[in-house]
Amino acid sequence: MARPREFDIEEVSLKAMHVFWHKGFEATSLTDLLEATGLSKSSLYDTFSSKRGLFLVAFELFRQERMKALKIHLNSKSNAYDSIESFFRLVLAHANQEEPIGCMSCNEAIELGPHDEEVQQLIAKDFQGIEDALVEAIERGKVDGSIPEFKDSRMHGRALTVTYQGLQVMARSRSVKERLNDALTVVLEALHK
Repeated sequence: MARPREFDIEEVSLKAMHVFWHKGFEATSLTDLLEATGLSKSSLYDTFSSKRGLFLVAFELFRQERMKALKIHLNSKSNAYDSIESFFRLVLAHANQEEPIGCMSCNEAIELGPHDEEVQQLIAKDFQGIEDALVEAIERGKVDGSIPEFKDSRMHGRALTVTYQGLQVMARSRSVKERLNDALTVVLEALHK
């Protein structure tokens, strides 16, 4: 008879997520994961089958948590434009941290996306979810009057999604704050005017 699990899978996945997010999939060793999660090697393999199995669970957790936070933030202000701007200013603030880690999806799009079809599909689904949430916010902005009605919601949603991804990648490479701020300002002005 198998022994009952003595750990919380979500808690373990969250700890693993932070390791993968900071180090990337390839640079994360089994030792890193065992130390971060407190699991034994046999528990990790019994539960997740492999390092990759744990990565996929951790990556899905990242995607769900980030999407939940995105949707909350895109509804946080009295009008949609202010919510969108506030979200992107927060992204910029995180990008300017002493040790920016970027977005896990963006990081893995660069690291694993080119050669791992399953991860590539998860990333595409994630980026589409971001775009859809932004399009929905833009549509709300047209209703509340904070975004001009003639703006193409899908086109601006795509531009904002690419801006989000670009800010994350540029931040990870420690790009100059003013450069990121200038790019964001141009994209937000195009939406608002």
